[in-house]
Amino acid sequence: MTEKHPNVALLETLNPRDLASAKELFSPDVVWHYVNPNLPEMEGAYKGLEGIRDFFERLGEKSDGTFTVQPISATAHGDELVVTHTKNTMTMDGETFAIHAVVVWRFVEGRIVEAWDFPSAYTLAELT
Repeated sequence: MTEKHPNVALLETLNPRDLASAKELFSPDVVWHYVNPNLPEMEGAYKGLEGIRDFFERLGEKSDGTFTVQPISATAHGDELVVTHTKNTMTMDGETFAIHAVVVWRFVEGRIVEAWDFPSAYTLAELT
């Protein structure tokens, strides 16, 4: 049996709806980068835990609180990077849909210092 990488184990404790409980996982200077041509008003670099909280609050508002994340996989690449694959479901403008997303997390000394969030922009996932 293969032991889980420590950074993958740390990510499994993260709840985007309760970032305050995971404050110790983040560097004070953490940056969340979001890239999505379908939501240009959301694109950008969100700095600090407050910035990340703002990002998820804004996404929650846009989706009327329906945004959910279903983890699919998490793979460590060395001791600094973890790539996660999720299926995200939400309702926007009266339409319910699912998309795949990849987030690349960068860790330094056991804390998240940066993340790049890339949702699929042109293909939908199955709603299941």
